[in-house]
Amino acid sequence: MSKLAIQLPGLSMKNPIMPASGCFGFGREFADLYNLNQLGAIAIKATTEEMRFGNPTPRVAETPGGMLNAIGLQNPGLENVINKELPFLSEYDVPILANIAGTKTEDYVRVAEQVSKAPNVTAIELNISCPNVKEGGISFGTDPNIAAALTKAVKEASEVPVYVKLSPNVSDITEIAVAVEQAGADGLSMINTLLGMRIDLKSEKPVIANRTGGLSGPAIKPVAIRMIYEVSQRVSIPIIGMGGIHSAEDVLEYFLAGASAVAVGTANFVNPYVCPEIIEELHEIMSEKRIDHISDLIGRSWKSCYSPSLSR
Repeated sequence: MSKLAIQLPGLSMKNPIMPASGCFGFGREFADLYNLNQLGAIAIKATTEEMRFGNPTPRVAETPGGMLNAIGLQNPGLENVINKELPFLSEYDVPILANIAGTKTEDYVRVAEQVSKAPNVTAIELNISCPNVKEGGISFGTDPNIAAALTKAVKEASEVPVYVKLSPNVSDITEIAVAVEQAGADGLSMINTLLGMRIDLKSEKPVIANRTGGLSGPAIKPVAIRMIYEVSQRVSIPIIGMGGIHSAEDVLEYFLAGASAVAVGTANFVNPYVCPEIIEELHEIMSEKRIDHISDLIGRSWKSCYSPSLSR
């Protein structure tokens, strides 16, 4: 058995690396650069029932530690994803994590019902954490009761396991994590972007047309590590970690914090080959550190320590 193989609900992964939703489209551009079969899984762009054109431009801005974006869930809509994008990805032997979004519960349920029937969709990522849309998104992810109710509804509609993508823009992310686990979630994805803003000195106006956007990249990695460290001690379902990952060392840190797989986001825009490069680096660093299997690291940073505040 490979030292990198990971078995999660709905995701039989040859390695723990997947591109994060929203940072890889549907893989077409990257398929021209390398063989997508190298990836452990693919988290596709968020899909809504109807086609979305997203927010007005400009909607992306660089920051010293990453990127600010307010794309607004631009996507071709459920019908096009099922009939065009997913058949393209079926050419590859890679499990698909289908990120779904909506403005109300019924939207999420309809998308979950249909996309979960696609032959190569093996799990759903329930997006309750997008900070860049006026309706839906993060409004579902900041209240434990609302998040749990949506999770339960989508879980009942889906034919595949459901991972809930959590927002860091809350006072206590562990409350949300526990609530969605109790509602039937099979796993968690965390974290989504942190809400941020930049001001242009010349115009004295926000750089992004949406005014605010989601901050991603290396700047948010310590926040993500802390939240995964805390959440993984409160839940028994697996966590897909993300936020600023760009090296094999980052992956090991996420596993030590409590993640069972990782998603690479903003780094894909800097280096489109980053995912296969990390996979190759992982083999080397695990040999150097004499790690028998990547899963041996899950939560090792806290399993030997007792944290009274987290043992509620």
